[in-house]
Formats: sequence, C-alpha cells, structure tokens
Amino acid sequence: MRFLSENEPITVAVIGFGYVGSCVAATLADRGFDVVAIDSDPQLIEELSWGYFRIEEAGLPDLVFRTMEAGKLRVTTDFAETAAADVILICVGTPVRDDGSLSSEQLIGACRELRKHLRRGQLVVLKSTVPPGTTREVVLPELERSGLRGGTDFSLAFTPERLAEGTALAELRAFPIVAGGYSEACQRDAVEFWRRGLGVEVIRRDSLEAAEIIKLASNWWIDLNIALANELAKFCAIYGVDVLDVVSAANTIPKGTGNVNILLPSVGVGGSCLTKDPWMVWKSASEHGVDIRTAATGREVNAGMPEYTAQLAIDELVRQGKDPARSVVGVLGLAFKNNTGDLRATPTAATVKALRKAGATVRVYDPLVEAKHVEPMFGIAPSASVEETVRDADCIAVLALHRDFESIDFAALPVAKPCVLLDGRAYYSKERIAELTAAGYSYRGVGRGSALRETEGGVEWAEAS
Repeated sequence: MRFLSENEPITVAVIGFGYVGSCVAATLADRGFDVVAIDSDPQLIEELSWGYFRIEEAGLPDLVFRTMEAGKLRVTTDFAETAAADVILICVGTPVRDDGSLSSEQLIGACRELRKHLRRGQLVVLKSTVPPGTTREVVLPELERSGLRGGTDFSLAFTPERLAEGTALAELRAFPIVAGGYSEACQRDAVEFWRRGLGVEVIRRDSLEAAEIIKLASNWWIDLNIALANELAKFCAIYGVDVLDVVSAANTIPKGTGNVNILLPSVGVGGSCLTKDPWMVWKSASEHGVDIRTAATGREVNAGMPEYTAQLAIDELVRQGKDPARSVVGVLGLAFKNNTGDLRATPTAATVKALRKAGATVRVYDPLVEAKHVEPMFGIAPSASVEETVRDADCIAVLALHRDFESIDFAALPVAKPCVLLDGRAYYSKERIAELTAAGYSYRGVGRGSALRETEGGVEWAEAS
C-alpha cells in the first residue's frame, strides 16, 4: 500500500469519538499523525468548541485539546473527511441485545456512510468488539457495495480494543496490539500501520476471526475469573475466613507460564466490555449448536453480586436491631471501577436499587461523576459532599474507593452510632478495619467472611455471618 513508505506521512480517520476512538485518535495525533475523528453527535463537537470533553479518563481531556490546538487532531460530523485518509479506524459502539446478539445498527450505519467515500488503496481497520465473523460477513459486504473489492482495492483488518479504564493512554503506548487481516496483504498493511502508529509489538494473526476471538477470550477469562473470586468469597464467608488471605496464598502456586491468578471479589462487574463480551461468546456458539456454559454462568454469578452486597448491609443492620426500612445508607462511589467516573453498566446502580427495595433511604455521592448523569440512572439526586451523604447514616457503603476517599477520617464523620461500613471494593486491610471498629463501625466486606469484634484483649476475627 502507498502509505506504508517509512518516510511518507499517514493520515488517519477515526470513526467514533467515544471512549476507544478518542483514546486512539488523540494518541496517534500526539505521535505526529494527522488525525480526523468523525462522530455522528453534533453536541459532542459543540462541547469540544466550548473546551469541554465529556469522557473522564486520566490525561485524556488534556491530550485531546492539546492535539487539537496543535492542529494534529480535528473532530467533525462529516464522513466525507474519510476520503482523504490513508487509514480508517472504525470505533463505534457495539452493544448486545438482551438475548446476547449484536446490536449492529451503529456499525452498519458507519459502514454505509464510509462506503460513499471509500477509495482504492485505503486500509480499513475495525476496532469495535464484535462476534466472530462480523468483519467478514457484515463489514466487508457493506463496504464492497461501493464497487470496490476488499483485499484487492482496499485492505481490511481487525484489531481488538484492549484498554482498561483509568490506564488506557499508558496501555496504548505499551501493550502489544493484535492484527488479523482479510488476506495476507491486508494483515501486512495492518501490522505495518500499527508498528508505525503506536511503536509497540504487533501480534500477527492469520484471520479476521482469530483477532475477533482474542478480545472475547480475554474478557471471557476476566469475567469468569471474577465470578470464581465472588463465589470463593461466599464460600469463605461460611467459615468466617477472609477471602483476601485465601487469594493471596493461592496465587503463589506456579502454574503454566505464571502463577495461579485468582482476581478479587467485589460488588460486581461493570463497564461496556466485561458485561457484554461473554454474552457474545455464548450467543455466537449457540447459533452454531454449541452450548458454552462458562460464559453464561460467569455472567449470572457476577450479575447477582450487587444484591448479595446490599444484603450484607441489610443483615448487619438487622443484627444491630435496626429496621432497614428506617435506616439511612450513604453510598460513596458510583462508578464501576475505582478512580474512574464511568457509569457504564455499573453494579452500584443495582446495589442502590436493592437497598431502596428494602426500604432504606439512600444518598449517593461520587466526585468523579457528573451530577447530571446520576439521577437518570439511580433515581436519586446526588449529594454535594461526603459529609452531606453520610449525615446520620446507619450505613456507609464504599462501592468505589476513589483517591478522594482514601483519606476520609471516618471517626469524624457525622454518622449514627453504631454504623455499618460496607466495603464493596475498597479491600481495607485488617489494620484499617481495626481502626474502623475502634471508631464505632461494624465492618462488612464482600468476601471478607469475618468482622472484627472487641474482646478483653483487644480485637479478634470472628464469623460475621
């Protein structure tokens, strides 16, 4: 392909300026490429003109505006801009329906707009997560309706998105990237582009389907591993055992090329990938007559964790002689992950729903989430501060431990006494729990299995169930 000359500049068009598209577009622009991002939302473009970027990701807003000011990144709604690009990256949303099938409207819409401007010699790379066969069976036919042939007139490849919220920009510049092509020549074009584009190791795979499955396999493993951790947490609770003690010791056993690697239990799994990718696996397999049980089982286990976590608090309130329906619960941290403001599929929403179903008065606060996004999802207007959230609370639920919460002086908070401290993903140490207990809190943690209680000699671990 013409653009692969080492000394020739490459122009890149990124279709979709959401989480993935903005990270990739800004990173490539920062590395010196001329990048145009195309998004169908004119409000997003207008917000950028105000100096506002709606996506919370460490370092991303600054990088977006810096590369825009340098003239290396432009954002527009005009698909005609793709005609001048050497490489086109498709980064649109690919949600799944309730039955696990791909909701392909955004992807098909992007391909139909793109084919109006597609020209010979371009490389088209799909980065949106899709079921195996989608690039070949959906994207390719849509693009070939332009009259051009894939693999001959234009190159087609798939490169999975592999970013994690909170660390995406660093990972883009460090993690290996995968490239699978429609043909050997397509694969070569994609490999050379990513080698120049990001300067990282590029893992070649000889088919589009192999590259598509790699992303699904990674998230299938993560979700299933977390499901194991969550069920291990429930198992440990039966015996009053701290699951973190079990996990840390179990993970010292060498296995394969590394060690046993059980992840950590929590209030649940969220985000746009882990909650949908296993269903893509399950649905794709079922369409071919294969029953994949682990993908569905992992999803069901993790989807049940918000209610399980809420019940920990409810049970402890009852044990204290309090009526949950007359209790106040202050929730700190609404995002699905520590140190992000991402509410996509956050399990805290279901936890709040379960607490309210029990009759509790619930207040919520997250300094990383825009207030306007809270009430539509949680049915509650957010509080303005930690103190306002927990005033006279019978329970504080720390469901995302943002840095802003790490230095909270719980002893100084205006809570009711006694007060339950529900740990959804803070993973407080035993020393910290001892401090909380001394301050009048009754600690309950997902998978901690035990709570500290006072004794004549100080504190000891005792069964909390």
